[in-house]
Amino acid sequence: MNYQTNKIGETLIFKLNEKRLDTNISGLLKGEFTLAFKEGNFSNLIIDLSEVESCDSSGLSAILVANRLISSTNGKIRIASPKEKVMNLIKVTKLDRVLSVSDSVEDAIAEIV
Repeated sequence: MNYQTNKIGETLIFKLNEKRLDTNISGLLKGEFTLAFKEGNFSNLIIDLSEVESCDSSGLSAILVANRLISSTNGKIRIASPKEKVMNLIKVTKLDRVLSVSDSVEDAIAEIV
């Protein structure tokens, strides 16, 4: 799984550099989120999906794990830059009611602060 992290203040930006967020990497992604939270050196999380072209239910499950973990610490989470196909899945599953989505990482940073 290819990803990058960047920390700005109390916010961790997690950029997934994969075309597909599916069952092949969702378990790894859940593990990375869990490890990051155990280290606990951030309060807020932005998941940058700008490179992700498709996502399935297991991919959404990984995002929901991150949401649950950050919520347990009263932090904030934002999904940034989802492509149209990914955003449509978020809307169809009604997760847009649970997950906050931003058009860009910059917008997400501004909304989280």
